[in-house]
Amino acid sequence: MSGGHRARKRFGQNFLHDPQVIARILRSLAPRPGDAVVEIGPGQGALTLPLLRALGTLDVVELDRDLIPPLREHCATLGELHIHQADALEFDFCTLAGTKKLRIVGNLPYNISTPLLFHLTTQLHCIEDMHFMLQKEVVERMTAAPGGKDYGRLGIMLQYYCDAEYLFTVGPGAFKPAPKVHSAIVRLTPHAAPPVPCDPALLSKVVTEAFSYRRKTLRNALKNLLDVDQIIACDIDPGARPETLTLVEFSRLAEQLSPTL
Repeated sequence: MSGGHRARKRFGQNFLHDPQVIARILRSLAPRPGDAVVEIGPGQGALTLPLLRALGTLDVVELDRDLIPPLREHCATLGELHIHQADALEFDFCTLAGTKKLRIVGNLPYNISTPLLFHLTTQLHCIEDMHFMLQKEVVERMTAAPGGKDYGRLGIMLQYYCDAEYLFTVGPGAFKPAPKVHSAIVRLTPHAAPPVPCDPALLSKVVTEAFSYRRKTLRNALKNLLDVDQIIACDIDPGARPETLTLVEFSRLAEQLSPTL
C-alpha cells in the first residue's frame, strides 16, 4: 500500500517497504489462523496486509487519523480489520484479549519506543509474545549481557519481565523516508514466572539509581539507598561497578530495601 501521505516527524514515522524484510518479519512471527494478533502503528499497511491475509482478522492501533481511511480501503476485501485510533502509550491492550493471549507486532516509532515497552510490561498477563522493529542500539541494550557497554537499566528491567531475543538487523534502505540509523527486530516472550524473587518496583529503584552514576562504584552510586554493609550482605563487592552485576545480584540488592522507600 502506498499513497500521498507524507511521513510525519512528530509521529516518528518511517514506513517499511522492503518486501524481503517484510517476509522475514512474517517468518519470525509465524502467524497462525486463530492467533489474536495486534499490530501497533500499521502505517501504510506493509505488515498489515499480509497479516490480514494470513489471519482473516486483525486488530491495529494507529494514532495518525489520516492513515486510517486508505488503510481501511486497501484491507476491505482481505478480512476483518479492527482499527483502534489511539495512542499506544495509553492504550489498554488487554481489552483486545479474549480466550487467547495477544501476539503484538509493530514497527515502533523510535521516539516513544522505551516508554511504550515499559507500558506493555504492565499488561504482560494478556500477552503471549511481542515482535518489534526498533532502533538497533535499543535492541542491543535490551538484549545486552553484564559487562558490555550496552548493558543498563533498559535491558535489566526488560529481562526481568521477558526473554529478549535479537533476531536480525534491518538497514535504513528498507524504509521511506530512510532513517539515519539501523534497525533491528527483537522477540520478547514474557516469563511464566519472574526469574528473580523481588518486587519489580524496588528492583527498578535500585537499577535506576545505580545507572544514574554509571562510572561510579556501587558504594557511591547506591549511597542514598544502601550502605556498604548491606551491599556486602548480598555477597556483592561494594567496589564493583553497576554494569558488571547480573539481574540476580540486582534482585538481592532490591531485597535489602524497605518497601516504604
